[in-house]
Amino acid sequence: MAALTETGTAAALNEQPAIRVPVDWPNRQYSRIVTSFGTCWHVQRAGSGPLLLLIHGTAASTHSFRDLMPELTQAFDVLTIDLPGHGYTSRLPDRAMSLPAITRGIAGLLDTLDLSPRYLVGHSAGAAIALRLALDRTREVNAVVGLNAALLPFGGILNSVFSPLALFFASTRLMPAMLARRATDRRAVERVIRGTGSTISDSGLALYQRLFRREEHIAAVLAMMAAWDLSTISRDLPRLKPRLLLVSGAKDRAINPTEAARVAGHVPDASVMVLPDCGHLAHEEKPAEIVTAIRDFALGPARAGGSP
Repeated sequence: MAALTETGTAAALNEQPAIRVPVDWPNRQYSRIVTSFGTCWHVQRAGSGPLLLLIHGTAASTHSFRDLMPELTQAFDVLTIDLPGHGYTSRLPDRAMSLPAITRGIAGLLDTLDLSPRYLVGHSAGAAIALRLALDRTREVNAVVGLNAALLPFGGILNSVFSPLALFFASTRLMPAMLARRATDRRAVERVIRGTGSTISDSGLALYQRLFRREEHIAAVLAMMAAWDLSTISRDLPRLKPRLLLVSGAKDRAINPTEAARVAGHVPDASVMVLPDCGHLAHEEKPAEIVTAIRDFALGPARAGGSP
């Protein structure tokens, strides 16, 4: 089993007193706080084999991969992280939450740890980050898996209204505080999750509720929503060299499942998989199916005698 202390700069791999991951957090035994270029990152790493990086989406954390990680460690050296400001990772030093800024932050973290993932798996907005990393580190990445991937920009009036509103809410503590207080109502959190088209376990809902009750987490979510711009991803898709698999839940209410086929049409080597009974959180609803899809897509060519 891989250990963080064996792969990175020792001075960067110390527990920071300012950030404490709860002892009952999913896969807590694999958690470390890694300092990289002014940001304290919550990372989890376990397993052996080729390195696979899991990147969660907006408003989530490493907990969303709680059922995937233990199974994926049977075939991969798995690294998962909390995005800046999310979960138990601090904000970036300049507090920027754009796609380029977050991608640079993760690239810096990988350099600090001296790691080069061969496989990238991203959920929702995390898929855009994974693709941006793959586009920028083409020689290192063999394949990318997007889970209910958010890769196409908002259009028209939605984009012109949504981002300024999110930016306004993110600029004041009032809205994060109000939303965090609202999250004390379990039913409110359940409505948010059901609004994505997914039904998850009570324990999964409780984890989201714990996150949503943290003002700093909500503030980072709003800042990320305000700064998000996918225009460069749309533009650069045709030059993606790694293989791409897009997995969509047919009941996804957050990302139209038809977007996967549209995106695949712009990528040289892309395929689409649709799960008929899942919503936006398909990886939390059907983790075994997602694990199989990731493993078979990433390692399939190797099993057939090709290069993974």
